Amino acid sequence: MAFNLENTLVIGISATALFDLSKEDKLFEKEFKNNPENAIQRYREYMLNNEHLPLEEGIGFPLIKSLLDLNKYQKKGDSPLVEVVIMSRNSPDTGVMVLNNIKKQNLHITRSAFTAGESSADYLEAFDVDLFLTTNEADAQKVIDKKVCASAVLSTPPEYKCDIPDGQVRIAFDGDAVLFDESSELVYKTDGIEAFHENEHNSQDIPMNEGPFASFLKKLARLQERLPMKMELSPVRIALVTARNAPSDIRVIKTLRHWGVYVDEAFFLGGIEKSKILKAFKAHIFFDDQDVHLKTSSLVVPCGKVLYPSSSALKN
Repeated sequence: MAFNLENTLVIGISATALFDLSKEDKLFEKEFKNNPENAIQRYREYMLNNEHLPLEEGIGFPLIKSLLDLNKYQKKGDSPLVEVVIMSRNSPDTGVMVLNNIKKQNLHITRSAFTAGESSADYLEAFDVDLFLTTNEADAQKVIDKKVCASAVLSTPPEYKCDIPDGQVRIAFDGDAVLFDESSELVYKTDGIEAFHENEHNSQDIPMNEGPFASFLKKLARLQERLPMKMELSPVRIALVTARNAPSDIRVIKTLRHWGVYVDEAFFLGGIEKSKILKAFKAHIFFDDQDVHLKTSSLVVPCGKVLYPSSSALKN
């Protein structure tokens, strides 16, 4: 039966982001280094012999579980509020370990793509994915360059574990080059902070262009609208955490208003540390484009790095 997913938030996540498969990855790398001709066969034998072993949660697991739990608000006859697609470079045969653990964890994930070494990024459009979470930077770069959907690279789980309220989904975003396009960031990089503030002040009534995560944010807003409670009481909480400050803050607020997007919390930090705000917000995930912010933020909350397009001036 075909589903209309126009109003459904669709998340694609790699198996290595959903579960901790670092042991299996290291095994394959070791086998490939020592005996490349037989590496795939050795890996296959290991995966088949151990396909019933439990896997630890990956960095993206808490977010995915919380998003799927929102389907309890689905009205009879409507499309799901959230769909998740598991994407894996394993073959179908070696992917049974992942499928077994999805079942053990009671995750209602019914769609999957096992591509036997090929990039799963090529199949995101076919699954109508709005956000792709992966640990493979090459796959994320391909998605960003083709403008298929929002995509981020997840790294290691944070050292600090947030006590997120039950039943909530808490997502935080950086602004420039993430929600918004990179034009303002380029002014700052090339001409300095004074020119940046002047440009934003003079353009405060001109909405910013959409960045790589704008469509995903709008889909989140659509998800909020489908929930049965008032927006202010929604279990989906969205925060903007940006290094901007006055007078460049007004343009951000007016842009979000122009997009018809409701953001619960916004923090204009003027360059101070983001990690303390994110720890207090208790984010399931934070999306940012700059390593300088991700380095500290990733210690307290799960983080996704938003890559620049290969053609971007910010890439260099």
